[in-house]
Amino acid sequence: MSETTERALLAGGCFWGMQDLIRRRPGVISTRVGYSGGTTENPTYEQVKTGKTGHAESIEIVFDPSVTSYREMLELFFQIHDPTTLDRQGNDIGTQYRSAVFTTDPAQDGVVQASMAAYQAALEHAGKGGVTTEIGPLRAFYMAEDYHQQYLAKNPAG
Repeated sequence: MSETTERALLAGGCFWGMQDLIRRRPGVISTRVGYSGGTTENPTYEQVKTGKTGHAESIEIVFDPSVTSYREMLELFFQIHDPTTLDRQGNDIGTQYRSAVFTTDPAQDGVVQASMAAYQAALEHAGKGGVTTEIGPLRAFYMAEDYHQQYLAKNPAG
């Protein structure tokens, strides 16, 4: 990262759809999909989809904070997936589809906590369930196979 960019690591279900929505956000410079939060080094998709690696399908986002803030990235994240379902997004079920934020520096932790509290308050006001989003420091990000990168941009009907 340069001094003019920041990095976010988010997981919220199938990474194809999240990447497609996030990459369109003003200020997003690049996105890569991969695997985070597990114990297996350099996992493959075939391993991750079993749910045995502990990894979540995740998105690495490099963005320009003068155009969009980390807080705004989190607001989008909470809006484009359901953080109230544990290990599930729609028909996708398993720990690899969990909601998670992997912080890349200590300053991000406070922003995540505040953002999640605000979203939880909005959910409670609407009579919805509690946020199950996992929050923790990024230990490793393993890039997914090439065919997963920008999948919906390459396969619009995917």
